[in-house]
Amino acid sequence: MSERHPLDLRRCADCEAWWALRPYACAACGGANLQWARAAGEGEVIAHSTVHRAPDASWRTLAPYELVLVRLREGAVLMGHATPGLTIGQQVFARDFEHGSRTLLCFQARRPP
Repeated sequence: MSERHPLDLRRCADCEAWWALRPYACAACGGANLQWARAAGEGEVIAHSTVHRAPDASWRTLAPYELVLVRLREGAVLMGHATPGLTIGQQVFARDFEHGSRTLLCFQARRPP
């Protein structure tokens, strides 16, 4: 199986709840009819952290870097990298971020309409 995109989430076909983790049953309704769907990648920052000590050599060149938890408009919560200066409560959108051979998410501020 090829690696899925970080915005490919499980969606319950019975109650339409979205799940960032890969459950075998929906925690909202107990349904087992979970399907893959691509989330829009837009949401609100609910937590923010700055990483000063990278976990390994591949990340040390980027440190310090920002991580955020984002509640997507679909309801699921994802963690991703962030452009500097994001704050809790800020509206953001995701773009792809390549690190090594992996596709990750980097959230950045939505511009006002």
